[in-house]
Amino acid sequence: MNESRVTPWEVVGEVDYDKLITEFGTQKIDANLRTRLEKLAGESNTMLRRGYFFSHRDLDLILTDYEKGKGFFLYTGRGPSGPMHIGHLIPLIFTKWLQDRFKVNLYIEITDDEKFVFKRNRSWGEVQKHSEDNIRDIAAVGFDPDRTFIFKDSEYIKNVYPLMLKVSKKITFSTAKAVFGFSNETNIGSIFYPAYQVVPTFFENKRCLIPNAIDQD
Repeated sequence: MNESRVTPWEVVGEVDYDKLITEFGTQKIDANLRTRLEKLAGESNTMLRRGYFFSHRDLDLILTDYEKGKGFFLYTGRGPSGPMHIGHLIPLIFTKWLQDRFKVNLYIEITDDEKFVFKRNRSWGEVQKHSEDNIRDIAAVGFDPDRTFIFKDSEYIKNVYPLMLKVSKKITFSTAKAVFGFSNETNIGSIFYPAYQVVPTFFENKRCLIPNAIDQD
């Protein structure tokens, strides 16, 4: 039997999602948590009922904060590797539902830097073309313009670089290697990139909810 491998950049083999939950250390979204979320949202959600979103980290704590009036914010993103398809839209549609129901801020990161450094044969111009196209597609989902900020990493870095440095100083290479599977062949741009991806979780002094596929955990 071929072993499966799941990283933020590739999925190989047949995925055992229960095993993945155990390996990643996440928790299942059980019936009680789903009911609690939908009660606070004021309506049920088809994607939750059908199990499209089946695992979480600290969703229970986020809902507790919301019940106490502390709120939370949303963060998601898109790696501009090419045209978007329905699989890319599913997390965005669910994110829109969360924003609409809970009236919270949303930050959408366009990781043009990631898609450039992780693919040796991908040109900067190609990444920028996909970035602009993807941003238009994301905007078409219909997020609340007063509560949504879409930013491209290469343009916004000047605003967050000091925080990136603080984050990077706390993460050892051995940790990054264990989490992301980096090797001696990995370029240093790829190794540094995760420090940027962490930064938006600090944009507000609240808990951050990140709707995404489990391979991005």
